[in-house]
Amino acid sequence: TKPKHPTSPFLGPNTTLQLLSSNIPFITVPLSRTHGKSFAHRSELKHAKRIVVKLGSAVVTRGDECGLALGRLASIVEQVSMLQNQGREMMIVTSGAVAFGKQRLRHEILLSQSVRQALHSGQSQLKDMAIPVLEARACAAAGQSGLMALYEAMFTQYSICAAQILVTNLDFHDEQKRRNLNGTLHELLRMNIVPIINTNDAVVPPPEPNSDLQGVNVISVKDNDSLAARLAVEMKTDLLIVLSDVEGLFDSPPGSDDAKLIDIFYPGDQQSVTFGTKSRVGMGGMEAKVKAALWALQGGTSVVIANGTHPKISGHVITDIVEGKKVGTFFSEVKPAGPTVEQQAEMARAGGRTLAALQPEQRAEIIYRLADLLTDQREEILLANKKDLQEAENKGRLALPLLKRLSLSTSKLNSLAIGLRQIAASSRDSVGRVIRRTRIAKDLDLEQVTVPIGVLLVIFESRPDCLPQVSALAIASGNGLLLKGGKEAAHSNQILHHLTQEALSVHGVRDAVQLVNTREEVEDLCRLDKLIDLIIPRGSSQLVRNIQKAAKGIPVMGHSEGICHVYVDTDASVEKVTRIIRDSKCEYPAACNALETLLIHRDLLRTPLFDQIIDMLRVEQVKIHAGPKFASYLTFSPSEVKSLRTEYGDLECCIEVVDSVQEAIEHIHKYGSSHTDVIITENEKTAEFFLQHVDSACVFWNASTRFSDGYRFGLGAEVGISTSRIHARGPVGIEGLLTTKWLLRGDNHVVSDFSEHGSMKYLHESLPLPQRNAS
Repeated sequence: TKPKHPTSPFLGPNTTLQLLSSNIPFITVPLSRTHGKSFAHRSELKHAKRIVVKLGSAVVTRGDECGLALGRLASIVEQVSMLQNQGREMMIVTSGAVAFGKQRLRHEILLSQSVRQALHSGQSQLKDMAIPVLEARACAAAGQSGLMALYEAMFTQYSICAAQILVTNLDFHDEQKRRNLNGTLHELLRMNIVPIINTNDAVVPPPEPNSDLQGVNVISVKDNDSLAARLAVEMKTDLLIVLSDVEGLFDSPPGSDDAKLIDIFYPGDQQSVTFGTKSRVGMGGMEAKVKAALWALQGGTSVVIANGTHPKISGHVITDIVEGKKVGTFFSEVKPAGPTVEQQAEMARAGGRTLAALQPEQRAEIIYRLADLLTDQREEILLANKKDLQEAENKGRLALPLLKRLSLSTSKLNSLAIGLRQIAASSRDSVGRVIRRTRIAKDLDLEQVTVPIGVLLVIFESRPDCLPQVSALAIASGNGLLLKGGKEAAHSNQILHHLTQEALSVHGVRDAVQLVNTREEVEDLCRLDKLIDLIIPRGSSQLVRNIQKAAKGIPVMGHSEGICHVYVDTDASVEKVTRIIRDSKCEYPAACNALETLLIHRDLLRTPLFDQIIDMLRVEQVKIHAGPKFASYLTFSPSEVKSLRTEYGDLECCIEVVDSVQEAIEHIHKYGSSHTDVIITENEKTAEFFLQHVDSACVFWNASTRFSDGYRFGLGAEVGISTSRIHARGPVGIEGLLTTKWLLRGDNHVVSDFSEHGSMKYLHESLPLPQRNAS
């Protein structure tokens, strides 16, 4: 069996491990912080040492209110056990005794009635029997022992001991009883036992009048919400987690129109909230929870109210909260200086709609202004970038390729400005462009026009030059934009965003582009499906995969990997081969469009061309990995590749041998990532066969893989490269950030006129498109 108390990362140098005479080990762990002030941010919750988890009646009981939700309870016990075994001190305030007792008593009454009826009538067949209304105190008395036995059995599975404590309001108002309760709880925590606390509903007196919420030291124990709050403050708890059957606190009753979940609630915000009715079971509604939470917050305990019944999240809701994830409503006394990310998304939505309504020339003017600012404010930008580079070098956390991405220079800024002017020039006929016109019937004309997608979230690592590029594309396409950059580029991103907003101010749409500066985790941003329409990750393949996994109902446009191939055909030109391979692999090996696998026709082995390729790779210090077929041709081969699906992102590549262009295509389809693939040959027929049959976003003939880029394609810039097959593919510029809508113009038309006996007929005539703006 595993030890009850494994070494914990929370144990400090002064930790002592002792054994009582009863041989029960206990751990004395110094608190990770000084109690007295609640946590200001969710990210700090991971430092919580002492935690109270309050389980509402709706969490503990089944939907029929008769019996316990065993699956949810088991999951909660598992999460509490996990945190307890990390070295935290966990306490549970639980409901459920009444529901469990009601189940038991109903069963006993039914059994008793059936026996009496059978004896009386001599018949075994039961008739309908009325169940009397069961008094709550009696149910609590009958259910408490069973509830505790259930907890005991569940915690035993994790080698954790639990202890029961029943309290009433008098236990807090009587000073002697309060000290006794405090001492008992501290002793249990000292022995690494999980206290399970409940109101003693079998004998609970009515709450005392006029003593509710009158300062830090007075709160009536009316229900388990107030009990949990009183207990949390009494025990100097770091965190109180209140689980109920709603996601958290809404600004109006959940289920009502326009009800919005409040991410962070501050004291004094009560007037902005309209409370609804209580839950289907239990004593306290949301208003009682908020009052108890604010009382606990005043006493120095952080509070989160969250949903403990949702089947998809209840299995990790407690651990998610402790990890600082955006779950439920977090109560904080510290208001942030700026807007929340939800408010920023709404500002981006409103700003984007205003942006889309501008004239094309006005949007272009904004982008031209931004391009000018990049060169005019060059010194300030480079100074901010220098701070980022110095901090990154001092911390030593960034690899050389990432430092290169982080670095800005005069030439980079000049190239950026040129790219932005290209975007401005090509943006004049993007939004509102008619792409289809159809005459449905006489005086009934239909148009399909381009419109912005909505609000884009672009997450990028290291590269601050991404910010003006993406901003310009969003402006040109009329989209609102949320930007989340890496911490390593904070100073650079800040000034570039400031310049972007300065350019937007030319036409009063400053809010259309927002930079997320709060402590939002990427995973939390990916949950904002009601505020964000498309996520575009710019960074490593690992970043893209993480975002695709975390996105909750929001499409993600990107490529998971950049496994790019170059196939050298038998008819390849000697002069072209080494130049194209060198550029594809060595010009910028960390890029997603760099060569990763080199496919060579079998007939080229042991030829001067093959020797030139190998010599060039050695001179460039490229580490070679041999594919299985290539290795079989060699007596002494380089290390055989572990996987043919590897994106090295460095001066490494795989070499594999194929027997034909068809086999090269099959290899690319099996092991590639549909990013960019190249053929080097002088045979036009072979080249065209390759171009038509390789199913990748970019397929080239006699050109480096590194041309797979928005700027090099003449798009001005790109928001990313997409390997998906829906909507946009390859380098994504303005066109990839647009969708369409249909405009129908009629004159008193109704569908019934087109029925079999109606007066009108469908024409469905294609109409000519309006002339595009030549400028």
